[in-house]
Amino acid sequence: MYVQKLDLFSVLCCFLLSMLSGQQVVVVRGRVLVANSNSHPSKLFVFGDSYSDTGNTDKTQSAWEYPYGITFPGKPAGRFSSGRVLTDFFAKSIGLKRTPITYRQRNETSLLTYGMNFAYGGTGVFETLLKSGPNMTTQIGFLQNLIRDNVFTSADLESSMTLVTLAGNDYSTYIVRNGSAQGWKPCITAVVNQLAINLRRIHGMGVKKIVVNALQPLGCAPSNTAKSSFQQCNETENSLVVFHNLLLQQAVTKLNSEAKDSNPFVILDLYDSFLSVIKNKGGTHFENPLKPCCFGISSKYNCGSVDENGAKKYTVCEDPESAFFWDGVHPTQAGWTAVYSVLRSTDLQH
Repeated sequence: MYVQKLDLFSVLCCFLLSMLSGQQVVVVRGRVLVANSNSHPSKLFVFGDSYSDTGNTDKTQSAWEYPYGITFPGKPAGRFSSGRVLTDFFAKSIGLKRTPITYRQRNETSLLTYGMNFAYGGTGVFETLLKSGPNMTTQIGFLQNLIRDNVFTSADLESSMTLVTLAGNDYSTYIVRNGSAQGWKPCITAVVNQLAINLRRIHGMGVKKIVVNALQPLGCAPSNTAKSSFQQCNETENSLVVFHNLLLQQAVTKLNSEAKDSNPFVILDLYDSFLSVIKNKGGTHFENPLKPCCFGISSKYNCGSVDENGAKKYTVCEDPESAFFWDGVHPTQAGWTAVYSVLRSTDLQH
């Protein structure tokens, strides 16, 4: 759906190198632009959901239960995957020595060097089925409170990058609440409009570079492909994702046109990169990329589910690295590695 995918690795490498000449590489929908800048991404601040959460959810969530974390760190640690998630790869790409700590760890002041992750699995831009989770507006408020308390400074924001993820919890909430087919486009429009408000707010706080993901092909998630025995994507749902991403492109274009600094907003193309891997065009072959490694034994159960006696109600594949999806929604660590491989290998037009 995009003319060209965002090559995050190359862009960020160029970003770091370009500091030598006082210039910053900016990518908007595959086009490379150059803007004057003396800043350097010394910190990363993250807002969003389970695609970027590295341990903020309360410990009743599945990410804190076996077999999550089986690949990394070898035990459940609050990541919704077999191992590393999007934030881990992103932090490494921009040259950070470690993934930023979570908001849950905010009192460990010695670990604030690389920023902070406010993302909380199960949340969205509005209230979702996880009513106790802080939506994106609240997450941004957490950072503002820390700035007020001098935990971070305005200088920290100006020298940072921000990753914002939205993986579809607002839309799953709409489905569960029996939203009508006619209401999909107004729903999507409202979600993207609120996302744009959040992006503008982050930029207004002083952050110079904000990366937001294009929504991944939800119709290819195992929770949707289970009906076809994990053989084909739900193209109807993917068409709604395409509409979301079109509105997001328009919103980001508008935000960049309004900004005084040159193109501070960047779209990370998870849609095309996911599809490339799923169609085995990403250089990594998964025998059946639509089939998850960990899944409930019936529709009543999910990865990690146990009954009242503690008996497992899920199955796990022998090698999580052989699967693209970990559970009904989230990639394995190998899946995220493959997605990043696609993003790194894409040629950019200068």
